[in-house]
Amino acid sequence: MNLLAGLVDDAGLFPPASLPMADALARHGADEEAGHPMLSHRFLCPASRLGELRDSPALAGRSAARPLRLGLIHDTGPGALPDGLDEVAGDRRLALELVEVPAPTTADVVAALDGLASAPVAAFVEGPRDPGWVKTVAARHPAGSGGALRGAKVRCGGARAELFPSPEELAGFIAACSEHGVPFKATAGLHGAVRHRDDATGFVHHGFLNLLLAAIRAASGAPVDAVAAVLASADGPALVAEARAASARQITAARLLFRAYGSCSTSEPRDEAAALGLLDSPA
Repeated sequence: MNLLAGLVDDAGLFPPASLPMADALARHGADEEAGHPMLSHRFLCPASRLGELRDSPALAGRSAARPLRLGLIHDTGPGALPDGLDEVAGDRRLALELVEVPAPTTADVVAALDGLASAPVAAFVEGPRDPGWVKTVAARHPAGSGGALRGAKVRCGGARAELFPSPEELAGFIAACSEHGVPFKATAGLHGAVRHRDDATGFVHHGFLNLLLAAIRAASGAPVDAVAAVLASADGPALVAEARAASARQITAARLLFRAYGSCSTSEPRDEAAALGLLDSPA
């Protein structure tokens, strides 16, 4: 398995790109035709825009034989999730593959898990900033039990500096997911492969390669400070060397843990990976 395979979900509808629906679908269709292996070819759409999606002329060529692979971002309030799931299930042009649900408190997480218990697809809950929430919820609702935590989501950036978690905070989240067998997704601020400071905003962004290596270390049993260390590294050549040295078993374990991340750009991650020479090797 390639470390980068199917890593990037299409979040073109979301900031900072905020593409109009027609433009986002056109770009997604072009990416599907190109078939780049780093892209998951899933289209992320807020539940509040499902009607707009279904009414779009860009779906005219879709069918059960060639559906739009959909990731549904639940943003329509408590109790509305079943309606969104039913709406997608009733449209043969759409193939629902995952659901993502924001839950800003632990109580919200528990409520979300109750709503997701019967969801027939992968489900990722974006919990509170406290990285301990995964451990707390997983302990109360172990795997195999009703309302178990099947997936977690972490936000790696945003429009303000305080929305960027520290390497230590992010490492705590990744380590907790690994310890409790909870796969995770990431979002926001991950266009770049390597940790860097953005010239326009001054914000220090996490890199998707850093996150992949953090997942390798966590899944291999490394202590949380070692996971934090690789998240804090801005040494591109050293990170590439570590990625190239990863075994097939380590890569598989890491990708079972870190499933994908949403990016409003589908070209920048590919360009970054290509510039580092990561698209031509097993890593």
